[in-house]
Amino acid sequence: MNLVVLSGSANPALADSIAEKLGTRSAHRMIGRFPDTELHVEVQETVRGADVYIVQPTGPQVDQNLMELLFLADACRRAGAGRLTAIVPYFGYARQDRRAVGREAVGARVAADLLSTAGFDRIVAVDLHTVSLEGFFASPLEHLSAVALLANGVDTFVGRQGVIVSPDLGAAKLAERYAELLRLPIAIVHKVRLSGEAVKVVDIVGDVRGRTPVIVDDMISTGATIEAAAKALLSAGCAAEITVVATHALLVGPAIERLGALNLKRLVVTDSLAQPAKIALPMQVLSVAPMLADAASRLNVGESLSDIVSHR
Repeated sequence: MNLVVLSGSANPALADSIAEKLGTRSAHRMIGRFPDTELHVEVQETVRGADVYIVQPTGPQVDQNLMELLFLADACRRAGAGRLTAIVPYFGYARQDRRAVGREAVGARVAADLLSTAGFDRIVAVDLHTVSLEGFFASPLEHLSAVALLANGVDTFVGRQGVIVSPDLGAAKLAERYAELLRLPIAIVHKVRLSGEAVKVVDIVGDVRGRTPVIVDDMISTGATIEAAAKALLSAGCAAEITVVATHALLVGPAIERLGALNLKRLVVTDSLAQPAKIALPMQVLSVAPMLADAASRLNVGESLSDIVSHR
């Protein structure tokens, strides 16, 4: 089946990289707004009978990017696409996977339902906030992970005095995966969230004194969790050279200022989300394009993804 790569406006550079590795190019499309802000989407070349892969992370602006993805799917389906796959490198609303206080929406389930209703035959995602989200999707989900890519990226400069740090209990399993790949010990920061942008560290479990910390998480949003963890580690006597590793760099609100004030040695992330051309942080960006292109290539010809799919 003819393979077509189509991009939303959230991260066209990533879509172009995926297409290039697949030996093709991103298909032409038009995305615009009417004067009343209504979205207007048009696919500008034929996709009839094609195996279409729409690349669109649903990061900030989350609602806008999600709606673009839905409209692109509808346009392709009405244009006769043979099969539709959503490549969603970052899945917005993933943290809203349960009701925390009562009368609130479970945003992750609503977003997952919308993707299925749009007509996607399959979803490809990278490092979801929690693996339990797979149960929210009616369409089959291929959950890939950038942990091996990121671990390989930091392996060259993390010595034997390094320590993998989980900035909260929720990232403990993720830290175990990094520790296994890098053959390093683990420390876990026990935090209490005070608000959406403020956290307090209660304790650190593990030996960090004199060690070079590598703080790992699936995403960096406002930077509050990383800031609290880094300050607690420094107070506990860790080495001053702190590395932060995360798949998704949202960097919203005061994140850049917070991380900049920490004087990090380096910040290692992926291109799952588009980043500004210039950013005042020691950032190293590793591309998930090869992994996503590999997944698309295998899906196109019906090959197994078992060795690249993450179940933890």
